[in-house]
Amino acid sequence: MTDDLLTLLRSVDTPTVCNAIETAQGKRGFDAFTRGTVLSSDPAAPAVVGYAVTAKIAALSPSSDPAAEVRARRMAYYKAMAEGPKPSIAVVEDTDFPNCVGAYWGEVNTTVHKGFGMSGALTNGVMRDLGDLAPDFPVIAGSVGPSHAFVHVTEIGTPVTVFGLTVAPGDLVHADRHGAVVIPPEVVGALSDAIEKMRRTEELVLGPARKPGFDFATFEAAWSAFEKART
Repeated sequence: MTDDLLTLLRSVDTPTVCNAIETAQGKRGFDAFTRGTVLSSDPAAPAVVGYAVTAKIAALSPSSDPAAEVRARRMAYYKAMAEGPKPSIAVVEDTDFPNCVGAYWGEVNTTVHKGFGMSGALTNGVMRDLGDLAPDFPVIAGSVGPSHAFVHVTEIGTPVTVFGLTVAPGDLVHADRHGAVVIPPEVVGALSDAIEKMRRTEELVLGPARKPGFDFATFEAAWSAFEKART
């Protein structure tokens, strides 16, 4: 992924990326995206784009493992997050879902992960400290809550499932207030052209629709040009 493509992807929303993937593939049916409603810690923030560093957590009850093992796993988690390929995004599955209670993402963890050079986090779990989260580190989460409960890391570097989206370590993820997608490796090189094509074709309808005097006849002509441009 080039710097120019990274800048472009951060400037567009996740629905645009979904459409661009279909444009690049030349067909509909792309389905590597989240389902349901997500919450964003900063809805106005640019999209989070990065290679996934994955983990699983739980919080409803304490870990049954020895304390030394729990701590060692937590340190291994932070090491993996710090050393993941950049740009990176933390993708953390809370296995208590849909009964998540432990807020893993708060002031401390967002500041630590941002310090590691990560771009943001995607989780089906809980976030808190909404007024004190690290700036420019968006968290896309499932809920907001006050307590960390018994939160602990259970797995590191395995495939995870968040809002119906399965993410493997190293997957290229694009996420914002709408949800997240995994970008197929085979379309990465075509995304820039696909996004530009989408912008040109959508303008065939949006331009006339935004002008005074827009009526059905104008729409019909614009939509016909739009359909031809998409094929």
